[in-house]
Amino acid sequence: MQENPICHLHICYLLFAICSFVIFFFYHFFICPSPARRYNCDMTMHHPAVITAVEQRSVAARAGLRPGDRLLALNDSPLRDVIDVQVYASEPELTFLVERDGKRLERTAQRRYGQPLGLEFASELFDEPLHVCRNACDFCFVSQMPPGMRASLYVKDDDYRLSFLHGNYITLTNLDTAAWERIAAQHLSPLYVSVHATEPEVRAGLLHNPRAAGIMEQLHRLADMGIEVHTQAVLVPGCNDGAHLERTISELAALYPGARSLCVVPVGLTRLCQAGLRPYTGDESLAVLEQILTWQRRLRAELGVGFVYPTDEWYLQAGWPVPPLAAYDGQLPFLVENGVGLVRRFMDDWPVTHSTLAELGGIRQLWVTGTLFAPLLQEYAAAFTRETGIVAEVLPVANRTLGETITVAGLLTAGDVLAALPESAPGPEGVLVLPGVMFRGPGGRTLDGLTSEDMARVIGQPGHVVV
Repeated sequence: MQENPICHLHICYLLFAICSFVIFFFYHFFICPSPARRYNCDMTMHHPAVITAVEQRSVAARAGLRPGDRLLALNDSPLRDVIDVQVYASEPELTFLVERDGKRLERTAQRRYGQPLGLEFASELFDEPLHVCRNACDFCFVSQMPPGMRASLYVKDDDYRLSFLHGNYITLTNLDTAAWERIAAQHLSPLYVSVHATEPEVRAGLLHNPRAAGIMEQLHRLADMGIEVHTQAVLVPGCNDGAHLERTISELAALYPGARSLCVVPVGLTRLCQAGLRPYTGDESLAVLEQILTWQRRLRAELGVGFVYPTDEWYLQAGWPVPPLAAYDGQLPFLVENGVGLVRRFMDDWPVTHSTLAELGGIRQLWVTGTLFAPLLQEYAAAFTRETGIVAEVLPVANRTLGETITVAGLLTAGDVLAALPESAPGPEGVLVLPGVMFRGPGGRTLDGLTSEDMARVIGQPGHVVV
């Protein structure tokens, strides 16, 4: 039978069309898919990051990113939170996938090592849920908060992401498999862990959570992953001190350098604390301090560092001088937010603070502080008056909002300071000096939500935030 050349031609056209379709499909869907197609499935699993600010002349600005853009992915990787941004932005070539006015766009830029990305976001967690604490500690400070404080102070966060980003202490009791895998994969180190006690039954009892008993296994697991931890033990009289503290120090020190430090904190109790709890007395504080310092000397000989560090409250309550800077082994950046070394920093920074206060002038200065630090500050005020001729007076403010057992300046509320001022205000020719540690909340706010400018409007004169 004679073959039909037209049929052959149709077959060739058909084969060509099929090949073209396969090439087109493979190229557009696998080699170079559109941003919408490439990320469609992944983006349903992650929350976009809303950009609130772009630093001028930054990497993000050069890429053409704008406030209001929703950052969906970076270098082909969808983003769960700002940690992912930090990890994926470490490459020299960056590709941003953003959503703007309902459209998805790709923008590129180069980044030199150490150059800031230049992005700020509406939330560090990109609207993913916060991992909250599931324990029920009798001494939980959040549970003791009175009404009227900043909203964030009522949130019991126990989130490993915020521990990595900000040094928040976590208990490790709510970590799931995905969290452990991510900590290992992205090497989220260091983390900050509230241990309180290493004995399984003691820790489980303190946290009222049977999952808390496995703390040493968890810390060993982190050490095996190469994750360093800074630990803390909040001591409750008669519960986890004495022999229990001996074991806690010994077992955590055995993990060094995986466990980098242990910070020992006296329990903080507000007027709303549970019945049966009490603070440490002066004599008890001295006994705990001596116990810690004995261990510190021993560990310094064995490890080359002191490892266990008491907070400043122990020294002040016991009437002991705080140690020199060298005693903190270069760990203060990791410990100072927990109340370790604040007094030493004040003392070492005094020449600069002295100059700042002298420049403020006035015939009289009123220095506000908490009742715990007031005796030491009065010594500096007397010396300042002799050296400058400016009369410096110290105003110890009792903490009536949280309770007078809370004595540190960092937990003073604006309301308590304002209530203490009418009889002691320095007057129009005087200067009011407020402690900077009062204003550590977002936007420089106190526990009860006021800024120094808010306080100035109430007082009728500026309050200078110095220390």
